[in-house]
Amino acid sequence: MKYLVLFFVIINSTYSAQGLTASDTSEQSVRRYQNVIKSNKQLVDFIEYTFVKKGIPRHLKNLAVIESGLDHTQVSHAGAKGLWQFMSAHANDYGLTDDNRSDMYKSTKTAAISLQNLYRKYGNWVTVVAAYNCGEGNIQKAMNKAGSRAYTDFAAYLPLETQNHVKKYLNAGYATGELEQILNDYRNFATSKKALAPFNSKYSNSQASLAETKLNGAFDIDEIAEWLDINKEEILAWNPKLEKELNEKGESNFYLPKDLMVNFLMNKNEILKNSLNN
Repeated sequence: MKYLVLFFVIINSTYSAQGLTASDTSEQSVRRYQNVIKSNKQLVDFIEYTFVKKGIPRHLKNLAVIESGLDHTQVSHAGAKGLWQFMSAHANDYGLTDDNRSDMYKSTKTAAISLQNLYRKYGNWVTVVAAYNCGEGNIQKAMNKAGSRAYTDFAAYLPLETQNHVKKYLNAGYATGELEQILNDYRNFATSKKALAPFNSKYSNSQASLAETKLNGAFDIDEIAEWLDINKEEILAWNPKLEKELNEKGESNFYLPKDLMVNFLMNKNEILKNSLNN
C-alpha cells in the first residue's frame, strides 16, 4: 500500500509539472525577448560565462532579461536597481554596496551567488525565480499553506506579481529555446526525495548555531513570528531579554538560527512595514 501511494504521488507530481509551460508563444513575444538578448550580446556572453563557472544553467540569464531588460540603469518604483534589480537589503546581505547594484559585472557575480544559495535550498529553478522576486519568507508562507514544496502546488498562494514573473521567465525560456531545460529540471525535482519528503512547516528549534543582528523597537515580535512561521515563544526562548530591552532601550541584540536569520534579513523591510501598520 505504501508503494502504491508513493507511485500515485510521483505520477501526480509529474502531471503537475507538465502544467508549467509558456503562456505566450506569439511571434511578437519571441521577437521581443530575442531582440533584447541580441542587442546585448557581449553582456549576455559575460553573464553566461559567469554562470557556467558557478554551475548555473545559461537560461538564468533570462532572469536579468525579465528583471531589467538587461538595462543596468534600471530603477524600479520600489528602489530596486541594476540588471538584477537588487534591493539594498538583499545586496548588502551579499556584500554588494548600493552603488554597485548598477555595476553590470559586480552585480552579476553577486546574483550568481544568490541564485546558487536559492537553488541549494529549493532544488529547482522555477522556485528560485519565484523566491528571487518575492523573497524567501513569502515562499515559506505559500509552502506552509499548500503543505507542499512543489511550485505547482503552492503558486496560488504567492503574490500575483510573482506568479506573472514566473510566467515571463517561462516565456523567455521558450523564446531562447531553453524552456525544456527549465521544465526537465522541475520534473526531476518534483519526483525527487526532497519534494516527496514529508512536509514540515516549522523550522528547526535547535539553538546550536544562532546568528546575531540588531533589532529596534519599531519591529513587532508577533509580526516577525508570523512572517517566519514560528511561535513567538520560540523567538523569546532564543532572546529571553528581548522584550525588556526593546521597552527600556529601544533596541536589542537579536538572535535566530542561521536559516531563519537569512529569511529575516531578506524580508526585513517588509516585516518592518507590516509592524508599523499594526
